[in-house]
Amino acid sequence: MWTEHDNALTRSFHFADFKAAFAFMTAVAAEAERQNHHPWWSNVYDIVEFRLYTHDAGNTVTKRDHRLAEAIDRIYATLNEE
Repeated sequence: MWTEHDNALTRSFHFADFKAAFAFMTAVAAEAERQNHHPWWSNVYDIVEFRLYTHDAGNTVTKRDHRLAEAIDRIYATLNEE
């Protein structure tokens, strides 16, 4: 579940291993590029953490962040159906 904290939408995703986490990040990168809205994220082995906020809006949460969060959720759900 996404939460709003310190002017950002935040969420962590957990995976079986690094390979699964990296596949998720690759899919998210393609979507972020398509939306021209690039997240702050970090990855340590099987965990990917996001902080979404819009630089052009004074580093606050905007509709763009919510759209990307929804897309990230869809990607996660799709990868976990397999």
